[in-house]
Amino acid sequence: MSLTERLLQAWYQGHPALLLLRPLEWLYRAVVKRKRGNFVAGRGVIYRAPVPVLVVGNITVGGTGKTPLILHLIEHCRARGLRVGVVSRGYGAQPPSWPWRVRGDQSATVAGDEPLLIVQRSGVALMIDPNRGRAVQALLDAEALDLILCDDGLQHYRLARDLELVLIDAARGLGNGRCLPAGPLREPIERLHSVDALLYNGAAADRVEGYAFTLQPTALVNLLTGERRSLSAFPPGQALHAVAGIGNPQRFFNTLEALHWQPIQHAFADHAQYSAAQLSFSPSLPLVMTEKDAVKCRAFAQSDWWYLAVDARPSAAFSLWLDSQLDRLLAVSR
Repeated sequence: MSLTERLLQAWYQGHPALLLLRPLEWLYRAVVKRKRGNFVAGRGVIYRAPVPVLVVGNITVGGTGKTPLILHLIEHCRARGLRVGVVSRGYGAQPPSWPWRVRGDQSATVAGDEPLLIVQRSGVALMIDPNRGRAVQALLDAEALDLILCDDGLQHYRLARDLELVLIDAARGLGNGRCLPAGPLREPIERLHSVDALLYNGAAADRVEGYAFTLQPTALVNLLTGERRSLSAFPPGQALHAVAGIGNPQRFFNTLEALHWQPIQHAFADHAQYSAAQLSFSPSLPLVMTEKDAVKCRAFAQSDWWYLAVDARPSAAFSLWLDSQLDRLLAVSR
């Protein structure tokens, strides 16, 4: 078990050794508090875009379903006739320069796996840069847009935002409720009081504190050919190799089991880079991976490698709330 896996287990299941990390947590909280305080007070260089900026982020370490939700928001905004763009840090990307416009024919090494996935799926205008404000400026210079979605920019306080959405894993929650490194929180729990909406991934229904959304499997897509098959292509009881290099691999494995398949689990680190040798498993069975992993594996894919396409399905109440917020923000910006 890796150090990351040990920490995750400790944060969510408890471990007495975490007490030793409390001094580091206090230091981390002080830094976060000062950073947030400077933003609220308007100190430092903060970029405000001429169009509304909607941030989709986490308060916890690990995956909560941001990428599927970003894709849903893109389609929701387009259905309203809005021209939408996306900015992202581009974690792990190695472009020739910053900011960098992501195109669908680029490699994940250049563009980053999540930005490339978003562009290949939606064709949206997307710019990556660790400096999100600079990314927004470059994107607006290149495109006429009505709205910017910022992927995972909740703690990037150099970018002003008009709406903050925070995603939480409904099953794992906030773990032990402590900040890094003694817990999984990027900011103290009190930060949730200042965001505009909470969305609980995997919740069966809306809660008093936030909205429900689920990740709905929709199809199997062949990495080599692009062929799209229904989920019934694999019969109940189908044995397969399951690959997941995401923030919460177990959620993916649980999804495959809920489809009544029998996955042999192969968990990798989030944003893992792969080689053909790493994915040469025995016995010989179909291999199913996440779409995020697939963008890094097409160059050496085998004929029986597939990714599971999933769509975010927020509650109807969230969609109504979002429309009211968009109406408000766009009326002001115009």
